Amino acid sequence: MSDARLPMLGLDNVSGKLRAIFDAFLRERGNIPNLFRTAAHSEPIAETLFAHMRAVMGAGLVDVRLKELLSVRVSHINLCDY
Repeated sequence: MSDARLPMLGLDNVSGKLRAIFDAFLRERGNIPNLFRTAAHSEPIAETLFAHMRAVMGAGLVDVRLKELLSVRVSHINLCDY
């Protein structure tokens, strides 16, 4: 993704609520998705996306691992970088 118009932020570039979101991703996933590293330019957007992702990808009727596999598969079908 070298054509990005907004730089992806890292741990050194965020604080407060954004740092808490980044730390949660590191604890739960081991990485910070690029979508969130870019969305971190706007704290309200990053917070909303984080809440939505947790609601959709968290525990529920469909196993979390299956949700992740479906996400990867849909990205692959749509020729998206994952």
